[in-house]
Amino acid sequence: MPITEHLIELRRHLIKICVAVLVIFLALAGFSRELYNFLSDPLVAQLPANSTMIATDITSNFMAPIRLTVFVAAFFAMPYILYQIWSFVAPGLYKKEKKIAIPVLLSSIFLFYAGVAFSYFIVLKGVLKFFIMFAPQNVLPMTDIDSYLSFALKLFMVFGLTFEIPVVTLLLILTGIVSIQSLEDKRRYIIVGCFAVAAVVTPPDGVSMLMLAIPMWLLFELGLLLAKILIKEERTPVLSTTNKE
Repeated sequence: MPITEHLIELRRHLIKICVAVLVIFLALAGFSRELYNFLSDPLVAQLPANSTMIATDITSNFMAPIRLTVFVAAFFAMPYILYQIWSFVAPGLYKKEKKIAIPVLLSSIFLFYAGVAFSYFIVLKGVLKFFIMFAPQNVLPMTDIDSYLSFALKLFMVFGLTFEIPVVTLLLILTGIVSIQSLEDKRRYIIVGCFAVAAVVTPPDGVSMLMLAIPMWLLFELGLLLAKILIKEERTPVLSTTNKE
């Protein structure tokens, strides 16, 4: 296909993605305050009895829940978004590549959702408790709703993308960019790299750093294990055919 037809096809898929996100957003817009209440529950549970959240900007009461609703709409539309990306890329793939790509696509969706759920139900509570616990006695924590939203969304995205490590590791090995042996030889450096990345992308506390670095390491090991299993399965039929001949 000429480049112009590729661009037209890409535009068609992007329009479908935008329409899907918009439809879900409109369906959720009436529940924007309830969604923000759900997001802020972990923080409100940690605040002192006489403390509350505040809005330092006159538009924050409206814009913060709307921003969250847009994120939630994109979050729920993620399977459809990835399907549209797959539909655009699939015609250019070989049969063997398509066979690998479908499980990778499905596992990517599951792992992203798992990462966001892990950050909300486990990490967020521990991080907020840590920060509030170390507040000086003469300081009353009263977090701005817009600042808290930015903090939470950043945390969700970091953990959602981090949980894609097994897929990335698997793809790097299957495409021949790296080998299993080279990753095993560099395991100690990769572990140090996990802690370094966690220290940069997480809030400045040891709790969130450990809760990101340790899963990153374990997910890397999972990707390495899956690659070993897949490569072993691919070699077994070849060896069987050779022995018969």
